[in-house]
Amino acid sequence: MNVVKSVLLFGVAAVAEIGGAWLVWQGVREQRGWLWMLGGVLALGAYGFVATLQPDAHFGRILAAYGGVFVVGSLLWGMVADGFRPDRFDVIGAAVCLVGVAVIMYSPRG
Repeated sequence: MNVVKSVLLFGVAAVAEIGGAWLVWQGVREQRGWLWMLGGVLALGAYGFVATLQPDAHFGRILAAYGGVFVVGSLLWGMVADGFRPDRFDVIGAAVCLVGVAVIMYSPRG
């Protein structure tokens, strides 16, 4: 059950962080205004909170593993929000990152 909770939390964290960064990007680069930027800042703050809910108690482990989730989530976000099409090297790199997440987070420890 902890693995399921952890995976779901990584998903929520990815939406908050990537979505927040995207909102700031839209506010600044696409000149959509300060409300977009404010929404981004709030979402980024929510990401920081969601990370604390992970079952594992080690900050470094959580953030290291989340890095892999962020890579995959960023590619997916780009596909949905911006029409980005990853090439095979993007997909291979994302798969390697997910393997890293699995090793860091879910390997049996004594």
